[in-house]
Amino acid sequence: MNIFKDQESNVQCYARNFPVVFNKAKGSWLYTADGEEYLDFLAGAGALNYGHNNSVLKKALMDYIDADGLTHGLDMYSEAKGEFLTQLNQTILKPRGLDYKVQFTGPTGTNAVEAALKLARKVTGRHSIVAFTNGFHGVSYGALAATGNQHHRGGAGMPLQGVTRLPYDGYADIDGLALFETMLNDNSSGMDKPAAVILEVVQGEGGLNVASTPWLQKLDKICKQHDILLIVDDIQAGCGRTGHFFSFEPAGIKPDMVTLSKSIGGYGLPMAIVLFRPELDQWLPGEHNGTFRGNNHAFVTAAKAIETYWRDAQFQLHIQARAEQLTAALEPLLARYPGHFDQIKGRGLMQGIACHDGKFAHQVARACFESGIVIETAGPDDEVLKFFCPLTITEEEMDQGIQIFTDAVERTIASLLKKAS
Repeated sequence: MNIFKDQESNVQCYARNFPVVFNKAKGSWLYTADGEEYLDFLAGAGALNYGHNNSVLKKALMDYIDADGLTHGLDMYSEAKGEFLTQLNQTILKPRGLDYKVQFTGPTGTNAVEAALKLARKVTGRHSIVAFTNGFHGVSYGALAATGNQHHRGGAGMPLQGVTRLPYDGYADIDGLALFETMLNDNSSGMDKPAAVILEVVQGEGGLNVASTPWLQKLDKICKQHDILLIVDDIQAGCGRTGHFFSFEPAGIKPDMVTLSKSIGGYGLPMAIVLFRPELDQWLPGEHNGTFRGNNHAFVTAAKAIETYWRDAQFQLHIQARAEQLTAALEPLLARYPGHFDQIKGRGLMQGIACHDGKFAHQVARACFESGIVIETAGPDDEVLKFFCPLTITEEEMDQGIQIFTDAVERTIASLLKKAS
């Protein structure tokens, strides 16, 4: 591993927590050249909802490559792009009553967020954006301004402006929406009327905080009353992660814009898009672009993922069953160790268990890795152990992962008790 230590920047982070060299991956598993195997409860930070090297998606991709299909296409028309747009519209958008145009941005989530914020400001003629405590939207300057995490904000090297922060649902028992509404209606509040509000329905890096349906519906109503655009950042929580294709579906709202990346590509290939109401499509040709917004390999696997997993309710039912299986396993741990765990957080297969402190969470995560699970932490103090397995995980694999996790928890607590005695 000397080559990594010698050549790679200090900015890399995941390798510090999982210091092995992986050489293969399949389904819910990662493998090393030494024959070690690890259950993947990280799933590319949500980019691998359909698992590693998904056989159906891989075949579609290999067939396309063997036929010399277009790889890179800027924003030119291609059969692969047309098939993706068709599947997205017919299988995802129309059945949900969503009428959206699609913008292809640069290939990462922060590219999609930047485009959404930029378009919101262009359409409304206003500059201010409202974001929420513990939100995470990316690390390029515009997205970073809307991100709450001080660790990431500290890397900016310049002031981050243009964003007003409000308390998220349940934050310190403060009614952030009542505050928002009051300030919008008060000419002396000092709040400039924003172009848009951006939020995650389930906050990924912020600690798996979930916005309730009444809260979301009230926010949607406030935005409509004041002609403010509502942007849902579904980059991590979308594509089935919370139990529905879009995280906002249970609330019955229809955001003005939705950002998607990570698992929208299906296979882990870079891809990002912004969905928005047709009347918001006020871009001039080329006004917002990017060299790699035409990743046709990602279009192929994205279309195949939608066609394979979202034509009926079976995959959604599978996610629900695995989510219930996970919750049922975490609840006894929560009851058994109240001195270490606070609550179960999140929704669907975007769940976690909050520890009293980040140090304990880190110790458990390390013990998990030593026993064969890759799992990370989230939250302002890295206090939430975050279960982010591929959505395709089997019942048996989930049981295996839960058992390894439970053993790691018990081993960590026993070690702490031994040190204290």
